[in-house]
Amino acid sequence: MTAQTEAVQAPDLLYSEAEEDLRSAVRSLLAGRADAPAVIAGIESDTPYDLRLWESLAAGIGAAGLLVPEKLGGQGATHREAAVVLEELGRSVAPAPYLTSAVVATEILLALGAGDGPVAGLLAELAAGRKVAVLSLPFSTPPADGAAVMTGTLERTVTGVAEAEAADVLLVPTADGLYAVETGGDGVAVQALVPLDLTRPLATVTLSGAAGTLLADAGPAAAAVSKGLLAGAGLLASEQLGLAEWCLTETVRHTRERHQFNRPVGSFQSLKHRMAQLWLEVVSARAAARNAADALATGSPDAPLAVAVAQAYCSRVAVNAAEECVQLHGGIGMTWEHPAHLYLKRAKADSIAYGTAGRHRETVAGLVELPAP
Repeated sequence: MTAQTEAVQAPDLLYSEAEEDLRSAVRSLLAGRADAPAVIAGIESDTPYDLRLWESLAAGIGAAGLLVPEKLGGQGATHREAAVVLEELGRSVAPAPYLTSAVVATEILLALGAGDGPVAGLLAELAAGRKVAVLSLPFSTPPADGAAVMTGTLERTVTGVAEAEAADVLLVPTADGLYAVETGGDGVAVQALVPLDLTRPLATVTLSGAAGTLLADAGPAAAAVSKGLLAGAGLLASEQLGLAEWCLTETVRHTRERHQFNRPVGSFQSLKHRMAQLWLEVVSARAAARNAADALATGSPDAPLAVAVAQAYCSRVAVNAAEECVQLHGGIGMTWEHPAHLYLKRAKADSIAYGTAGRHRETVAGLVELPAP
């Protein structure tokens, strides 16, 4: 293999100008519509989702259709751009069904090979932000052989489905294939649960006599669901990265402004060491998350390994960053009014979403070929 070939195959971990422009647009929107007081007020209300915010993000900026080709009404972008959106959503912990609908559900539908049928029609609705679709599986379901989840019938109860309350359509995997079920139809019940992370609601979905549209038979559906879960796990690392970056930035800011014994508390050596260590972890998390996003965007055969590495590492970094943020803020970090608790709860909930870090480490061990002794 030549050096030139190696250079072409090397992952691109840098952000392009277009990606930075997208980041600026999303960050500006979230700063105006989803700052800490707005998020806290939202989770205290009966409607945690700001529909105007979702409309602006999904349709105004076009974020919902980033993965959808232009011929189907999307933006024709890649997982790299979607990762940038998720970084900003993680930075603001804004309640928005982006990961579940614009990434996982969209990736599943794209993998089915949309023509002119119901798959193409649903993709166009998702890309335009007119509908939200979620996969009717527990949020903790890890990327694996898709055949493992293609079981049962439309008569079922599934607990722990993320964003189901916001969904217009459920993608339901069964032994016969993948069905699209309208949440407003007869025989569909969505019962809200009380989750740890109030910014990403969970629900129990019960289907009893519900009608569904068959999107694909079991074989193609299994491969599509597996691809969707892989993309979800890979881009979840970007959300965890954004969360960790906010925690680090906010902690540094607070320790600069907070004084004790006539000195900023951040000047004490023990705190300097802790924040320096956290900075190193966040930098490494950025590399892992960007590598996963790039592998998904380029269709690299190493994507499962890149995703497993990113999740195994980024979930721990996000939890550690949130814990340090709470602790180094002292008493104020323990209050409901300060947003630190939102980040800790999101980090904890994300750490078991799409598979635990331990499960991903097992995947890494199975994918890496060790040299013979």
